[in-house]
Amino acid sequence: MASGSNSLMWFRKGLRIHDNPALEYAARGSELVYPLFVIDPRYMEPDPTAFSPGSKRAGLNRIRFLLESLVDLDFNLRKIGSRLLVLKGDPADVLIRCLKEWRINKLCFEFDTEPYYQALDIKVKNYTSAAGIEIFSPVSHTLFNPADIIQKNGGRPPLSYQSFVKLAGEPSWASSPVSNAPIWLPPVGSIGNYPNSEVPSIKELGYEDRAEDERSPFKGGESEALRRLRESISNKEWVSNFEKPKGDPSAFLKPATTVLSPYLKFGCLSSRYFYQCLQEVQRSVKKHTSPPVSLLGQLLWRDFFYTVAFGTPNFDRMKENRICKQIPWKNDDELLYAWRDARTGFPWIDAIMVQLEKWGWIHHLARHCVACFLTRGDLLVHWEKGRDVFERLLIDSDWAINNANWLWLSCSSFFYQYNRIYSPISFGKKYDPNGNYIKHFLPILKDMPKEYIYEPWTAPPSVQVKAKCIIGKDYPKPVVAHDLASKECKQILYEAYELNKRLNGNVSEEDLTSLRRKLEEDKRQESKPKRLKQTFIG
Repeated sequence: MASGSNSLMWFRKGLRIHDNPALEYAARGSELVYPLFVIDPRYMEPDPTAFSPGSKRAGLNRIRFLLESLVDLDFNLRKIGSRLLVLKGDPADVLIRCLKEWRINKLCFEFDTEPYYQALDIKVKNYTSAAGIEIFSPVSHTLFNPADIIQKNGGRPPLSYQSFVKLAGEPSWASSPVSNAPIWLPPVGSIGNYPNSEVPSIKELGYEDRAEDERSPFKGGESEALRRLRESISNKEWVSNFEKPKGDPSAFLKPATTVLSPYLKFGCLSSRYFYQCLQEVQRSVKKHTSPPVSLLGQLLWRDFFYTVAFGTPNFDRMKENRICKQIPWKNDDELLYAWRDARTGFPWIDAIMVQLEKWGWIHHLARHCVACFLTRGDLLVHWEKGRDVFERLLIDSDWAINNANWLWLSCSSFFYQYNRIYSPISFGKKYDPNGNYIKHFLPILKDMPKEYIYEPWTAPPSVQVKAKCIIGKDYPKPVVAHDLASKECKQILYEAYELNKRLNGNVSEEDLTSLRRKLEEDKRQESKPKRLKQTFIG
């Protein structure tokens, strides 16, 4: 690249300066580099009609996490002679205007597999190709290029973790250390007609800020991501013994995982750098766990889900999704809202949903419990509805991983043992017999004796009075009887699986409607009082 050229580094995810191939390439041979982030109204515009503070698609916790990450990125860029420019508007329109006004010769950005960004990239590439602007868009958000894995598998993504790992092998870049942060960047040129290009505050975006104790305890940014990583890997014994799905979902003062997922989601932490750090730990110990349960295995799960999501049309819905079982889910908003708003009457489920709303993060086993409860375990509500709630509230909400997990936990894809159900009563009790987690997130139950904390509706009236918590008044009665509801769910899943098998997956809306009718009729017949046969003794 001839000297005198201008580059634009377009940040979307990848909010870091370590292991950032797009940023390195933007700096190479350039006189000026413009690091840019565009505030997309689609994700950031306040939505007063949403069920919790935030935009249409993101809750306030995630928006704050993103802004903190941008402030930190700006701070880190300033240390190496640059700064972050933040503009607002439709990303494609803003970008094209900047490419023209700043006379850009080279546009660099990290490749993104999400359908939204794929569509955006086509728009941008159509302009750059006509304008003769060079584009560099490397794969650095994942360990592998999903397109390469799909090609190796004959044009379709592998549908099991084992087949993915076998196909993927070792990442091609893993033999040499990933690059550290650049020591210096070319300066930012004049930005012309953009007077305000600083990172906005929550209030400047139009939001009311929450009190400190209502906020997520996890702070965004590359600096915090690297601090957390150092803290996690310094405990070599913990890293080498890590075994998912083990871990305590009720541990909240010190969560039983790394809590690095939001940093990986926004690319504040490079998954490739994390991978190399974990390998170093493994080389330094005699014995360690292995994929799929090890920490390294978790990074491979992430890539597996990215690959399947990238190679599966309509991955984020049941209809016209070739890997998704067609199931006659209920369209019951009352049950959905009871679950979403922590009013199911099952303290373990409700406490998890309160933590999700307040912190924007819950342990993976807690996610399993509430997702199973909403779908195939108890309420039979459509997994897409639960997915939408998680997508909004989680700070680590990631399009590929969130959809994959809901497909898995609803037994719609990947995992089909629908008889294995997380009990909303006994599962939490196993980890936290005293109910400390419940008492923290549901203070209304803080005086309920431990023998009733998971099933407060069974407490005698005198105990409820003493605990200052009357069930049905101060705290809701259960929305379903778990034993009956889970039995009914298993029957419906069984019938749906049989229908999918019989029709080879080509299940229409009419087929699902017929199945619903049949199941309702069966239920009516079952609930009819049985006539007693008269017995005569001769």
